[in-house]
Amino acid sequence: MTGLTGTELIAAFSALGAGLAMIAMTGVGIGIGYNAGKTVESTARQPEAQGTLLKLMLIGVALTETAGIFALIIAIMLLFANPLM
Repeated sequence: MTGLTGTELIAAFSALGAGLAMIAMTGVGIGIGYNAGKTVESTARQPEAQGTLLKLMLIGVALTETAGIFALIIAIMLLFANPLM
């Protein structure tokens, strides 16, 4: 070993895990963009369905965003509320 203590090793891997958890935000951004784009495309094809499409889009965005919030909570727990440190 390079002289790292157990606490330092746990802190390093916790930071690495928090960074990996934030990669999930990339997927959330892609999902929300795809959702909004398809809603705009559908509204252009059938303008009279705009109200229904907007409601469905907002539900889809909210469900997609929960994955990002969950990843953020995991990252914060790994960095600041780690019981192993």
